[in-house]
Amino acid sequence: MLYAPRAFQALWEGFLLLDRRLADAAKEGRDPLMIQLRLAWWRDRFDQPAAEWPQGEPLLAKLTAWDAEREALRGIVDGWEARIVGEDGGAELGRARVEAVCALARLSGAKIDDDLRQAAAEWLGIEPPKRRAPILPGVMRPLAILRGMALREAAGRPGGPWRDFLAILRLGLLGR
Repeated sequence: MLYAPRAFQALWEGFLLLDRRLADAAKEGRDPLMIQLRLAWWRDRFDQPAAEWPQGEPLLAKLTAWDAEREALRGIVDGWEARIVGEDGGAELGRARVEAVCALARLSGAKIDDDLRQAAAEWLGIEPPKRRAPILPGVMRPLAILRGMALREAAGRPGGPWRDFLAILRLGLLGR
């Protein structure tokens, strides 16, 4: 998040925290009905304008900047539900996450193009990496880092705190 311009760091933080919260709510082994109830609460929130959201939920406060793109957030909720109770193997969740990254780009004023979609899909493991690293606008630098680290992990590259730190630093500064 720190590689995003300060004005857009809250967008990234809200997006990543929401996905983590929904993943926690939809943990395998939990009763599917309880998962659906938890997810329904979030879906109901994203069906309302941000001004009507309850004040006591800190994550909702972080997501108020997403008001114009609530549908993308709702899509993530639907994707988690499809992953848990559906039979799509997580395909809907992957598509919803890519669309949420596109929504984040729109909120940040970035152009949505094939490189952006490719980078999001590669980060999420939906598509295999292409030879050429996508060129992303600076506001989407956190996506370049997430993608790069996911590809390093998938390739089985040796990690460790220093190697990971240097990889993040390179990706954050150069975007590749």
